[in-house]
Amino acid sequence: MQIPAKGKSVADVKAQLEAFSTRDLPWREGKTLAYIYDAGTDVEEIAKWAYMRYLTENALDPTVYPSMMLMENELTAMASAHLGGVAGVVGNFTSGGTESCMLAVKTARDWARNVKKIAQPEIILPVTAHAAFHKGAHYLDMKKVLVPVDPKTYKADPDAIEKAMTPNTAMIVCSAVSYAHGVLDPIEAVGAIAQKHNVLFHVDGCIGGFLLPFFKRLGAKLGVFDFRVPGVTSMSMDWHKYAYCPKGASVILHRNKDYRQHMIYAAAEWTGYTVINPTIQSTKSGGPMAAAWATLNYLGDDGYMRFAKRIYDATQIIVEGIRSTPGLRLVGEPDLNLVAFTANDYSCFHLVDAMKERRWFIQPQFGLMGSEANVHLSIGQNMFDRAREFAADLKACAEECRDKGFSQIASMVKAEVAKGAGQNPDPAMIGQLMQAAGIEDGQLPRKAAELNQILNVLPPKLIEYALIQFMNDRYMYRPSK
Repeated sequence: MQIPAKGKSVADVKAQLEAFSTRDLPWREGKTLAYIYDAGTDVEEIAKWAYMRYLTENALDPTVYPSMMLMENELTAMASAHLGGVAGVVGNFTSGGTESCMLAVKTARDWARNVKKIAQPEIILPVTAHAAFHKGAHYLDMKKVLVPVDPKTYKADPDAIEKAMTPNTAMIVCSAVSYAHGVLDPIEAVGAIAQKHNVLFHVDGCIGGFLLPFFKRLGAKLGVFDFRVPGVTSMSMDWHKYAYCPKGASVILHRNKDYRQHMIYAAAEWTGYTVINPTIQSTKSGGPMAAAWATLNYLGDDGYMRFAKRIYDATQIIVEGIRSTPGLRLVGEPDLNLVAFTANDYSCFHLVDAMKERRWFIQPQFGLMGSEANVHLSIGQNMFDRAREFAADLKACAEECRDKGFSQIASMVKAEVAKGAGQNPDPAMIGQLMQAAGIEDGQLPRKAAELNQILNVLPPKLIEYALIQFMNDRYMYRPSK
């Protein structure tokens, strides 16, 4: 495909883009329980206006656009006040949770090298820690030390963390809350361990950090999780989740400037302008930052408390709906609005397909690293009006799926894996698995329960290999048929 020889009309460009979106999830229906954070049209309007107002401004150089630094400092000050209000906390605006988490890893690596003179720093990760930290360790050449969590609560285990400590440990990570099960790790206990061993301690509040203070004000029984805990040296929190700001908008906070200096990058050994970057990006549009600033100021604490109450109530309705549905049970007791549940007598992945037929999008999660296969829900404020409808549809789908059982193909694959098959994966073997799961010409099947069950029985490294092969094949231009 080439750039068009002649430019198209505005109408044609808009029509083509609209056509592209016809296969996307219909999130405006309010039935998508992952990826989307819908605050309503009034919030969307002011956020879009601010985004477009600062679309072309560049936060690369705050001497050219001082408004960017002004907004960034105000956003980080609001984040600091929200997460404990401890004096001295500093931070920066990032493009999302992954960038914030990777910057925490970069800080730990350089702090360990520069301050503790550790040549090969290690990072302790409970198996519930977000994949962004695995990505950060991979990109930044940090050794991951994975530790188990409590098998019933899915919360980080302080004893397992302390046993994993070595002279090379640079940082411990815990979650507030974990994405998969929505539980709050024992931050105070782990903070004490971090202090004892003089290592950095990052609390990942990307998905839960903004909402947790509101839930506490609503009466939720939650421990302290922010900078008020001695030992916490950094935190991440996304604005584009439950602060309902447009993507991508997050923040990385450090207890003081001494820690943050290890995050900042500068380069003068070339012939161009001197590069100085607090975050990973250099050039970055001012749109997300301005939109975040506008959204926070438009909604205010009272608006967010109203949203939090809607989320809190919707979560209680849906959790009770799961508890009262025969054959379903929670996987972990959620501390926030993230809920995981499974089915006793059949693959829970059938529920994902059945709910999709009713235009609900719910997210499958594999049974890995001590968890069991489950379905994940991220419950937003827009679910308040549909929570009872969701619970009723889930109960009906559970009845529909009662006799579907488990995949025979997945059982055979599991048996082969147990014999050692797949230790040295190759594209041909992966192709056979994908074909058995119903993938043809790189297209996912309309119903994915079979595919998910097959992937669910594979070892994590084989799943990673299969997904890389699949994505590597999909990101190729194919002429329309």
